[in-house]
Amino acid sequence: MVQSMTTDIEMFREMMRFLESGKRVALCTIIEKKGSGPRDVGAKMIVSEDGQTAGTIGGGNLETALIKESSKTLREGEPRKVVFSLYKGGRKETIETGLICGGELTMFIDVIEPKQRLIIIGGGHIASPLAKLADIIGFRPTVIDDNAELASKERFPMAERIVTGNFPEILDKLDVGPRDLVVIVHGEPEHDYMALEKTVKKRPAYIGLLGSRTKVSTLVKRLKATGVSDEDLKVLHAPLGLDIGAQTPEEIGISILAEITSERRK
Repeated sequence: MVQSMTTDIEMFREMMRFLESGKRVALCTIIEKKGSGPRDVGAKMIVSEDGQTAGTIGGGNLETALIKESSKTLREGEPRKVVFSLYKGGRKETIETGLICGGELTMFIDVIEPKQRLIIIGGGHIASPLAKLADIIGFRPTVIDDNAELASKERFPMAERIVTGNFPEILDKLDVGPRDLVVIVHGEPEHDYMALEKTVKKRPAYIGLLGSRTKVSTLVKRLKATGVSDEDLKVLHAPLGLDIGAQTPEEIGISILAEITSERRK
């Protein structure tokens, strides 16, 4: 029993490592066992979205089949049950493994999501309360600015990462993934345009641009003139934030996160 607990602790530590690096994880648990099989009900295994594993449900062909089914579950994004056949000529609804133990294992595959990264471009008045609120509700804030005094650890102690320097260079080097959320609140029109141009090409899950309708229209026209399509701009939300009559930086931060939350829950 002590050995099993130690293994589970190590497995969950590995799962946390995957999640902290931004990877989605499938948590696989045996919930029913019929006949003979290598592990009993409750045995667990972790599969990350890039195919890395922790824990075991018996090894060999069974785990190969589970990794394949876990990858499918992570792509679809919904938890599900699967039944593996451990004998030849299993039932139609079971998944063949090539094993001859003589039983069946029913697995529940759950999808565990990492905290989503919120990339805040601009370190001014709105960015500060936005980052604080984002941290409270479970985002991983990253702050980007060419002004190191604005984007400092003192102003953004909750930020997972702060990037400062030459603006075009840091935007070019910025790693933006398909589940990342980008909020552009710099304020200087050319900086905002540059940030929008660079990030829209990286296809994040969401881009929000702060500004008036006139400013947004002007920047979008410039983008389209460079070949950016309406399809590329589907992720753009501008003007940014839900219309709640927000005026203060804190209220604007709330309106931004309210819009992001609404989009995530759809």
